[in-house]
Amino acid sequence: MSNPDLNGAPPAQRLYGRRRGKPLRKHRQALVDTLLPRLAVSLVSERIDPAALFATKASGGIWLEVGFGKGEHLAAQAAANPAVGIIGCEPYLTGVAGLLSEIEARRLDNVRILVDDARALIARLPAACLSRVFVLFPDPWPKARHHKRRFIQPATLEALARVMADGAELRFATDHRGYCRAALAGLSAHPAFVWTAERAADWRARPDDWPATRYEAKAAAQGRSSVYLRFTRRARGQQGA
Repeated sequence: MSNPDLNGAPPAQRLYGRRRGKPLRKHRQALVDTLLPRLAVSLVSERIDPAALFATKASGGIWLEVGFGKGEHLAAQAAANPAVGIIGCEPYLTGVAGLLSEIEARRLDNVRILVDDARALIARLPAACLSRVFVLFPDPWPKARHHKRRFIQPATLEALARVMADGAELRFATDHRGYCRAALAGLSAHPAFVWTAERAADWRARPDDWPATRYEAKAAAQGRSSVYLRFTRRARGQQGA
């Protein structure tokens, strides 16, 4: 049975994993109660204008982070790029509370949050509206019978190709070799995406404008290296894109 959408509409597909963990600390619960309603993206409408979500127009474009964890990367990107409007999607409420804490501490006003599966939002966005998408350390679902749960799937890539503007960048990171191979194969096979790597360092080293995440640090502490893939959205009309 599908999880209910916290904003009043059913999700695009079944959502796996937890929504809640341990009870939140008092201040973080207060942020969920007071700050989140002001930043939350609603799925009630069938179509969402991402630029209209921000009080001041996002002159630097609209970015999307899929599954932001505790929000460190998203908050750092928002602070470094104040002209960009960033939408973060995360169904796990503890992670949402972590991002809210970062937003409060950094006084960010260019972040909006969907407490749900990103695919439900992507389905409602207009074509060519996103200039960057982050999919960082998603659940690798390592068992073969669970591979269908991975975010990077043919249908998802098709949806991303629709909402990404020509020249937009997709950033994917993982410490799981199997998921890396599958994602690289899927993205390379899709006519809308072009891998930008020219040498091994381009995918072995995290770029300077790509803040680290706690998942990356955890992987490194456990002896696992991470892979950083960057793809651009090919211009529409080029080779079937």
